[in-house]
Amino acid sequence: MPEIKQFRLPDVGEGLTEAEIVSWKVKEGDAVAVNDVIVEIETAKSLVELPCPYAGVVAELLVPEGTTADVGAPIIAVDVAVGASAPPVQATSSLAEDLVPTPPPVTEEAPARQPVLVGYGPRAAATARRPRRGRPDPSGAAPVQQALHGAFVPSPSPAPAQAPGPVPAAVLAKPPVRRLAKELGVDLATVDPTGPGRVVTRADVEAAAAAAAPGRDHAAPGRDHADPGRDHAVPGRDHAPAGAVRIPVKGVRKATARAMVASAFTAPHVTEWVEVDVTRTLKLVRRLKEDPALAGLRVGPLLLVARAFVLALRRHPEANASWDEDAQEIVLHPAVHLGIAAATPRGLVVPNVKGADALALPDLARALDELVRTARAGRTQPADLQGGTATITNVGVFGVDGGTPILNPGESVILAVGAVREKPWVHKGRVRPRSVLQLSLSFDHRLVDGELGSKLLADVARVLEDPSYALAL
Repeated sequence: MPEIKQFRLPDVGEGLTEAEIVSWKVKEGDAVAVNDVIVEIETAKSLVELPCPYAGVVAELLVPEGTTADVGAPIIAVDVAVGASAPPVQATSSLAEDLVPTPPPVTEEAPARQPVLVGYGPRAAATARRPRRGRPDPSGAAPVQQALHGAFVPSPSPAPAQAPGPVPAAVLAKPPVRRLAKELGVDLATVDPTGPGRVVTRADVEAAAAAAAPGRDHAAPGRDHADPGRDHAVPGRDHAPAGAVRIPVKGVRKATARAMVASAFTAPHVTEWVEVDVTRTLKLVRRLKEDPALAGLRVGPLLLVARAFVLALRRHPEANASWDEDAQEIVLHPAVHLGIAAATPRGLVVPNVKGADALALPDLARALDELVRTARAGRTQPADLQGGTATITNVGVFGVDGGTPILNPGESVILAVGAVREKPWVHKGRVRPRSVLQLSLSFDHRLVDGELGSKLLADVARVLEDPSYALAL
């Protein structure tokens, strides 16, 4: 007898509530073993590969690629009773597992599947076939489904495939669509579904909301034609110029946008600048590239900037801190977990090197190299994105001289590193061409005052101007 287990989308990082199914690594009918990678998901932080907790045969992929699922929603069904020959039955389970229908035998007369929504129940085919064979439903799953208010869709009675009819009493819609409808005040029962299998889509809800807005009472559901009531349509969507391209904000970009808004409007930012003659630092970089201890590693100015920054933070530990709003306290951190802002195809991420202040230069170089390569490949683990205490953002790689960086949430300082420029500079009493770099330090003025911020930035500049100064720190 088949035994179906559902794998629910886990929380792979602190505070995550949803993730997008990027690509399935298996298909229905594939055999899987415990810890086999079955799916790649994109969270608000990075791409993550999920292993299968069960061994068996894939019975059904419950969430299609490109769909966002809530944490805790079932995403795949696995038959763990491989080789069972008993006829399929529909089983019930505890609240820890949803009701999972057993796939019916494949025959030429098998009816088409009803789309399975995340958390909304079984295929209609499984329940529609049994009455024709005169076989009762041994599990009593249908009454249980009816009892779970809104959790499952009751099995519809057989009807011609193309027969028109009103929207079913139990509307088919995925959790994100239901949430959107609630936010827009749209009754899903009044929405005309256009998705496959009469599923209500996001566009359907938005069209219904726009039609119900003031000035749109007599408008057609479509939004692509002229409408005298457009001045009262959904803000920002119906006023887009012809040819405009809309890019959905999700995953990393969505999380970054929220974090930056929260940081900008909760922490009082102050930014200071300094220009530094880094000619000696660049000479040191050239020598370090020939050092056997650093062979095969990426050695550049950023490595020495990172080294100077963690040394300065160790010298001024009050800046390696965070603000506890609930307790109204300043939390001083015992170690520097140095974050490096990395631009990736999925958006900006800030993984951090744990205990960077305790690492020797070769170890720091190795950690930074691995951190950046992993981030750009989208493989950063959630643990590496949490717990940072200070951040460096290297805008110089884009030819930018400097800026006013926004603090990474929960941190008190962030250092922006600009491009190295050849400039006329007074050196030993004479104007000479020197390599000059601009540093910009933003800090949270609640816990880092002007004196502390200035001393921290001055110490970083001093080390980069004369690397031998690091021996004194």
